[in-house]
Amino acid sequence: MSASAVHSLWTTAATAADPISKIDTPKIEYGQLSPTLIVVGAAIIGVLVEAFVPRKHRYYAQLFVSVVALVAAFAAVVALAEGGYGTTKARIAAMGAIAVDGPALFLQGTILLAALVGLFTFAERRLDPETHGNRVDSFAAQAASVPGSDSEQAAVKAGFTTTEVFPLLLFAVAGMLVFPSANDLLTLFIALEVFSLPLYLLCALARRKRLMSQEAAVKYFLLGAFASAFTLFGIALLYGYAGSVSYGTIARVVDGTIQNVNPALADTMGNDALLLVGAAMIVMGLLFKVGAVPFHMWTPDVYQGAPTPVTGFMAAATKVAAFGALLRLLYVVLPGLRWDWRPVMWGVAIITMLGGAIVAITQTDIKRLLAYSSIAHAGFILAGVIATTPDGVSSVLFYLAAYSFVTIGAFAVVTLVRDAGGEATHLSKWAGLGRRSPLVAAVFAVFLLAFAGIPLTSGFAGKFAVFKAAAEGGAAPLVVVGVISSAIAAFFYIRVIVLMFFSEPRPDGPTVAVPSPLTMTAIGVGVAVTLVLGVAPQYFLDLANQAGVFVR
Repeated sequence: MSASAVHSLWTTAATAADPISKIDTPKIEYGQLSPTLIVVGAAIIGVLVEAFVPRKHRYYAQLFVSVVALVAAFAAVVALAEGGYGTTKARIAAMGAIAVDGPALFLQGTILLAALVGLFTFAERRLDPETHGNRVDSFAAQAASVPGSDSEQAAVKAGFTTTEVFPLLLFAVAGMLVFPSANDLLTLFIALEVFSLPLYLLCALARRKRLMSQEAAVKYFLLGAFASAFTLFGIALLYGYAGSVSYGTIARVVDGTIQNVNPALADTMGNDALLLVGAAMIVMGLLFKVGAVPFHMWTPDVYQGAPTPVTGFMAAATKVAAFGALLRLLYVVLPGLRWDWRPVMWGVAIITMLGGAIVAITQTDIKRLLAYSSIAHAGFILAGVIATTPDGVSSVLFYLAAYSFVTIGAFAVVTLVRDAGGEATHLSKWAGLGRRSPLVAAVFAVFLLAFAGIPLTSGFAGKFAVFKAAAEGGAAPLVVVGVISSAIAAFFYIRVIVLMFFSEPRPDGPTVAVPSPLTMTAIGVGVAVTLVLGVAPQYFLDLANQAGVFVR
């Protein structure tokens, strides 16, 4: 098309409809977006605290701001749920960008509570011995200095601490709150980047084993960048297919119920190649975040290298956010493609369950073992996603809530077992821990039994709900594979329990540090949630049932 033709088209369009009158003022429902806005506001205040508050007061200021923000945001979620926004008043807010409905509010509440418990492990300062008269936490004294350099030693001596971890945590949480509630593909992508970038940074900030921590962050960043690129390319293809990034419009084009098609897009709309490749690429990006096989290669290295409080927070909250986004994409945007995506998801779920369980048996490091365990759990949760029934949604919501607290609790226990080099994560060091410190070993055993899905723990209630939904949704063979994987997984969980209680403690074995009330609270909440959801899960299953309906 010649330049003059383009220009004449443009001027005709301009005269036909006065463009000035067409731009509507954005209508933002601040009340319905309040949980996210509170967390973003607090994160910005945290950045200002870093800039203006004297160094010795920053830790307490940041901790106060973060706790208040997470509690206030959770209160806002509860208020919205009480106001009926999870059920009768569910709606699309922020000009079509954000869905305020049951699954969104349930997942946001879970993320905020998990972040609050994770925050307590971030703030722990009693586990390491004091250096130069200063209490230290799990994070590098000065993140920008080269490991082992003079500047790093000077920072340690001066008692510096990286209090920037608190605003980074809040920015990550803000992205995670938007991710499962995004109602268009661009909002989804922006939320993905907002919560991924702070996590890449947090992974690099370990006080001990600095090089390993930085290596973990680089691996996570590079693989995450690939996954983000796939997601973005998939978004471009879906936009080409449907002429819109809005979930509702894409779903209508897939179903063939769309009215008044834009003539400029009529040629490409309905091109199934664009739809299938685009959908596959976006789902691939989400499966990377979830840690499903074959997109799991980053998980063990990052879990092992990152500071343990970050690993616990990331393992819990990222899974909740990513599964929420995956559910919304498959159930709201692509229900018309069910026959195409279900067989693929079957395959992914089976190799994820079996792969995670089998490889975990060979692990000798407790953090790598928990990483492969989390991969296996991603497979179990996918079984609920595949059910494509309302029970499937509610079982996944319940499983995510149960799993997140067990995970943070388990990693909080890992921070307590220490030797001269910091955390003692090699399994051989845990031999005889039950005799040296029976309470810590017993608490860890509770978490391991919950991971294994033993009755009277939250893990059993979650697995039962997910497998029941999958069986009723016509995926009975998947349930058989899931039960076999659970049996394989139970073997290595029980092996750790046997190692702790029935082995002789080594004379040069690690000690168990006495934590401050912060970590005690994190572990206590983990144990309480694990037992309550295991012994009396019905109320929470009903809550997940009520919250299981997506707004369309």
